[in-house]
Amino acid sequence: MRIVVILAFIGILGSLASALVYLMRDKGRSNRTVNALTVRIGLSVLLFLFVLFAHWMGWIQSTGLR
Repeated sequence: MRIVVILAFIGILGSLASALVYLMRDKGRSNRTVNALTVRIGLSVLLFLFVLFAHWMGWIQSTGLR
C-alpha cells in the first residue's frame, strides 16, 4: 500500500516538475504545460479515489485525530 502511494506521489511531483520545465522553455507558446498539469490533476484524483477504495475494502484503517 505504501509503495503505491509513494509511486503516485513521485508521479505527481514529476508531472509538476515537467510542467515547470515546459513553462520555462516554451514561454506559453505550446500546450505542453497544460497537458502536464492535467496529468498531475488526474493522478491526484486517482490517488484520492484509490485511498477511498482501500479504506472501503479494509486495506487501511482510519485512526482519527489524536
